[in-house]
Amino acid sequence: MSVATDTSFTHFTRTAERAANQVISAYSTSFGLACRLLGSRHRQHVRNIYALVRVADELVDGVTAEAGLSYQEQCEALTHFIDETHRAVQLGYSSDLIIHAFAQTARAARIDQSLIDPFFDSMRMDLGEQTEAAPQSAPLRRFDADAHDGYVHGSAEVVGLMCLRVFMRDEKIDDGDAAALEYGASRLGAAFQNINFLRDLADDTTRLGRSYLGTSDHLEDQDRMEWVRTIRAQLADANAVIPLLPRDARAAVRSASALFQALTDRIEQTTVDELYRSRVRVPDAVKAGLAARAVASTWMELHK
Repeated sequence: MSVATDTSFTHFTRTAERAANQVISAYSTSFGLACRLLGSRHRQHVRNIYALVRVADELVDGVTAEAGLSYQEQCEALTHFIDETHRAVQLGYSSDLIIHAFAQTARAARIDQSLIDPFFDSMRMDLGEQTEAAPQSAPLRRFDADAHDGYVHGSAEVVGLMCLRVFMRDEKIDDGDAAALEYGASRLGAAFQNINFLRDLADDTTRLGRSYLGTSDHLEDQDRMEWVRTIRAQLADANAVIPLLPRDARAAVRSASALFQALTDRIEQTTVDELYRSRVRVPDAVKAGLAARAVASTWMELHK
């Protein structure tokens, strides 16, 4: 490869990474804050993962429909995105900037089809077997326990495992610690997703016509509390293995976990009827405080 070609590829890749960063800044201030706490060797890779996941999620959550694509055209758009992702991971290049950035991360961290395919399976579940009817007139799609678990594995647990592969790509650990970290990463991803299901009850049921948390038409407060207990157990399992992570990943993971614990606290104090009307949020000042405490806690852990 000539010097000129190498320079062109590097420039293109850096441009792709800037595009991935723009996706994060546009869609998630919380995730962006946590990423800033990562060591520099991890930061861009995690941003690249988030960007691909977010673009795919938007594709199935209404952007293509609002652009006027028919259901069949939406399915074709998702299939094209999936095929291009697989091609880019194999070749190390895509003309799609977001996919190109992800491919660099996947190749560096050995993120393979065992994680990529389940994610896209969940995206296909979101499209479902729709009709051309408007969402308002379509029946509510209900996820029973098995469908919920399968969806959460693909949409969230494997994303946590992708990030874990980034964090551990240069580390040598024994099989026991590796298994514990994988379990913790999966549990953290599941907790994040279940919290977002509760936060997004209004949008999921009214705009998207999906009920991820059960087969009933309307959750009750006892259902909310059961999910809160499940989420707290998932977060506890994830927090237990944070000390096994590399030092330059711990503060960021602690910060993200603390934010979702704060969201869980607020959800616990919010009735189901309120959740069906509005989205629970944590103020920016509180987020900043949680991040600062995560940094301080990690510093103290490392300097005992």
